[in-house]
Amino acid sequence: PIGASQCTRRINMLIPKKTRKEVYRYLFKEGVLVAKDDSQLAKHPHVPSAKNLYVIQMMRSFKSRGYVTETKSWQWFYWYLTNEGIEYLREYLNLSEDVVPNTLKKSKSGPRGGFGRDRGDGDFRRERGGFRGGDKQVAPSGEFKPSFRGGEGGSGGYGGRGVGGGRPGGFGGGRTGGFGRGGGAPPQ
Repeated sequence: PIGASQCTRRINMLIPKKTRKEVYRYLFKEGVLVAKDDSQLAKHPHVPSAKNLYVIQMMRSFKSRGYVTETKSWQWFYWYLTNEGIEYLREYLNLSEDVVPNTLKKSKSGPRGGFGRDRGDGDFRRERGGFRGGDKQVAPSGEFKPSFRGGEGGSGGYGGRGVGGGRPGGFGGGRTGGFGRGGGAPPQ
């Protein structure tokens, strides 16, 4: 005797034809479909007349037939129509050849011009004169002479607190300058 948990059998789910058509129409119109991995959810967020379980089971069937590709991330399913899926839905929904999903339509607006992208009117580097602004002077001028507070043997720029560093409690390590974990240059 095999227990119920050990017995594997295929259960066909009866989904109302009206619901099936609404899900298929939405999938064809958008070209993609998402669903939360929650079989207890009463309604699907994009097709309110369909239970979330119905959508998941229909897309599982489509995946096994090669009509969609599936991705799952953070408890959400993402399904993308394949070319075979588009042909099947065109036939099932009696649509003409010129009707295509939104994912295959060309956008009416041009490409977005963002940083580092070519806007279609030439090389963006030329417009700005290169990456650094063209004729801008990158290096400091000849008159630039940096000065540091304290000078030789002074506080090293820590507000005149002397050798104890510049941090409260004297936790400066005794040496000045440098970055990272090192103690700076050895005393000369």
